Amino acid sequence: MRLHTRREFLATSRNFGLAALGTAVLPRLALGEAMGLPPGIQLYTVREDLPKDTPGTLKKLHDIGFREVETAGFGKYSVKEFRQLLDDAGLKAPSAHLNLNAADLGPVFEDAHTLGAQFATSSSLATGNQPRRPAGTTGPRPAMAPLGQEGFTKLAAQMNDIGAKAKAAGLQYAYHNHNYEFEKMPDGRFGYDILVNNTDHELVKFEIDCGWMCAGGANPITYFQKYPGRFKMIHVKEFQPLAHPVTSLGGADRPQGTDLGGGFIDYKPIFAAGKKAGVQHAFSEQENPFPVSQMASAKAAYAFLKASS
Repeated sequence: MRLHTRREFLATSRNFGLAALGTAVLPRLALGEAMGLPPGIQLYTVREDLPKDTPGTLKKLHDIGFREVETAGFGKYSVKEFRQLLDDAGLKAPSAHLNLNAADLGPVFEDAHTLGAQFATSSSLATGNQPRRPAGTTGPRPAMAPLGQEGFTKLAAQMNDIGAKAKAAGLQYAYHNHNYEFEKMPDGRFGYDILVNNTDHELVKFEIDCGWMCAGGANPITYFQKYPGRFKMIHVKEFQPLAHPVTSLGGADRPQGTDLGGGFIDYKPIFAAGKKAGVQHAFSEQENPFPVSQMASAKAAYAFLKASS
């Protein structure tokens, strides 16, 4: 079975001035708390293990202690078969990363219902702007062109349209960020602010990827406090220390992942603010490279989420 990259799935420190960021490369395990939520993981984290043995990988995640997952494709299985594998492993999928750029969203929303998901979530709607790697080459993909104010305004309109269609289908649309949304606009705002302010509060909710947000130079706590009720889920992600904020999703500047507790983000205040803001689900997720293996990183993530629960 072949599981694709995230993009294919869905078609897939200097002081930053942030209270949420730390400067030392020190384990922060003791600072974590699970917000009283079932421990969750985005299945993209184990993207190498799933194709080899999907039932076994899901069972291992349950044995580690995870109880919720967020899907990112179904590999060789139909969505109905994948749902059965989740049930057999004792896992629930309250959210699914789906191809919400599809011309016909009806079948996409049917997949979400089959999974038992409440949230139909877009991993990214704008990575079509990111150039592909030249044929036969490896390494980082070329950097994505900036969206600019016009691009983010158009993206917000697309999000409203998806949100309305999701509501009509009995689902809640949620938008997951990367780091490119923290491109600075001429007035000093982030592109992400255009997305939050130009979308309907009921139709569009957000899943903050805390790792990508912090890498881009923004603070999840600020958004939790400024826009109550908009943020229903988070990704708990860590990156290796950065010398400065990075908004490039490709190229040599792309932030490098590491195990939770081994990077620069202080999650204790983020978890506290997220709990007050009404976050309903927290999924650990990891980007390359993995210090040991993807499953070893999944175990480290679970330990981090449960450290103070």
